[in-house]
Amino acid sequence: MHLAPGASGGPASMAPYVRGLAAAGITARAVQLPRGTAERALPVYRAAAPFGAETVVGGQSFGGRVGSLLAAEGEVGGLVLISYPLHPPGAPDRWDQRTEHWPQIACPVLLLSGDRDPFAKVGLLREAVGRLPRAELHIYPGVGHGLRSVLDEAVGRIAAFVRGLD
Repeated sequence: MHLAPGASGGPASMAPYVRGLAAAGITARAVQLPRGTAERALPVYRAAAPFGAETVVGGQSFGGRVGSLLAAEGEVGGLVLISYPLHPPGAPDRWDQRTEHWPQIACPVLLLSGDRDPFAKVGLLREAVGRLPRAELHIYPGVGHGLRSVLDEAVGRIAAFVRGLD
């Protein structure tokens, strides 16, 4: 499994997920992405996570967005989106452009988000998930952007999702 960090993080910010998944018997590694646009980061993610049914990609916020673009352009076995940045805070009308590639994602998708995330209004997120052919959405009450406060539960869900892909 390959996990990429949010725009302001680096591989170290994904370490709690990597450690938690390792404890659950799932090998995961953090992917360093360049700063800038998701389109600029896409070739870097593509080089780190080769296409194939055994490849699971995803990440936190920006890293998840880049992972979703990767999943839309080629075969991956699964996609994990942690606090997907559906829209900029205060600009919910931009959700459509950030999900226009979702219908091309053929693999199973797990989305984990907080109901207080300023980057993803829950109603819009539920609507957007309808664009994914095979998706599971879990909303954490009282949680904002990032799942550190529910890390163990989130890692458990990710591990179960990855195991279910076999």
